[in-house]
Amino acid sequence: MNNTRRSCRVNNLAITVGKEGQGCFTKANPSYPIRFGKYCEIRTADHEFHFNPKGEIKFIRGLNPSWPHPCEWLKRSDGNDWTFYSVGSVVNGAKPIVDWLGEYYLPCLTYPSNSICTFNPYSEPAMAKALGAWSQLYATLFEVKRHGLAPQINQFIDLVLENDETALFKKSETLHSIIGGRVSVLPPDTRHVDYEVIPINIADGCLYHCDFCCVKSDQAYQRRSRENIRWQIQRLKAFYGEGLGGYHSLFLGNHDALGAGEELIPMAASEAFKAFGFKNGHGKRPMLFLFGSVGSLARAGNGLWDRLDNLPFHTYINLGLESVDPSTLAAIGKPLKSAEVCDAFWKMAVINQEYTNIEITANFLLGEGLSPDHHKSLGELLHSVPDHSGSKGGIYLSPLMEDSKKDPVLRSFFEIKEKSRLPAYVYLVQRL
Repeated sequence: MNNTRRSCRVNNLAITVGKEGQGCFTKANPSYPIRFGKYCEIRTADHEFHFNPKGEIKFIRGLNPSWPHPCEWLKRSDGNDWTFYSVGSVVNGAKPIVDWLGEYYLPCLTYPSNSICTFNPYSEPAMAKALGAWSQLYATLFEVKRHGLAPQINQFIDLVLENDETALFKKSETLHSIIGGRVSVLPPDTRHVDYEVIPINIADGCLYHCDFCCVKSDQAYQRRSRENIRWQIQRLKAFYGEGLGGYHSLFLGNHDALGAGEELIPMAASEAFKAFGFKNGHGKRPMLFLFGSVGSLARAGNGLWDRLDNLPFHTYINLGLESVDPSTLAAIGKPLKSAEVCDAFWKMAVINQEYTNIEITANFLLGEGLSPDHHKSLGELLHSVPDHSGSKGGIYLSPLMEDSKKDPVLRSFFEIKEKSRLPAYVYLVQRL
């Protein structure tokens, strides 16, 4: 398709189809947001709209001086949530965002989370104007006189008109019905792919049901059947359709997929890899993400690690360790002993050293309401890691949802980060 047939100007809209982003997911940088895969674009005098190949809105960016910053944008998830990506120009604190999130952008969510920043971009007039402009765009497209437009342009306009706000909401409900409910929290490591993952639930429930946790269900732990997993894969393949080319990563859920065991995890990952058309590209493997627990890690043997290491993925496993302080474990209702948590931490370190394609990370709590012994013991544990451990196996510090003392919490984070010999970041709860 030549450029004259890929682009047109009509009704004050500049429309371009078949644009090519990066062939493999690349970290966004502070100078300009990087797009991945194929997408289409509509520009007005005030806004830039990016759509996936199915005609679903993915990004909105303001183009006039009222927009907060030229490198900031709104992004819509497959769960139909909007997130504003801030470069931190209005966020208090001397430390840049990358020092505490590991990324150059701060995701600002529209739903309750454990945000460590009080900045709320959705109170800004520019946000309401951008979302209003998106709604107005449908009316403008509906009125476009399309005689003489290239077939590719006409097809794209049809797709956009089919995916209005109501249709996108229904699609998110379809996604959640396929996997058995909304993903209440994604692993923090999914930040490496900007939270763009295809979810498959291979187990439900949780082993511990800790008192502090507000994202897990009360359901008893139970593995899904092979038949159910294969059904999800086939339904998801149809659901994503032409949009599959924009995904490079898989999330096996829900809250402790590691406990599903040596047979079920590789089976689900391998069959999804084939069905979704994942492939190695530009020297990078697709990524596989899952949660694990102290108990599921303790039961996992070398057979599981060998099979995971040989999958066509780089696998990230995130463990909920929370604390090594006995009084804190008791206060948060986590039925574990300090020694069990420490054993899991050191087993994590060994696996990270021995397996090339497996990386295990760990979560610990952060909050002013926690015992001083929690922060002290955590700092000592993270400082005791040998210098030769390298950067593999990061630590995430998760602020408690109810903690309102944002600045003291961030100071506590940096105190722990300075002691840690492993990379340490703040964990912001994001759903799908």
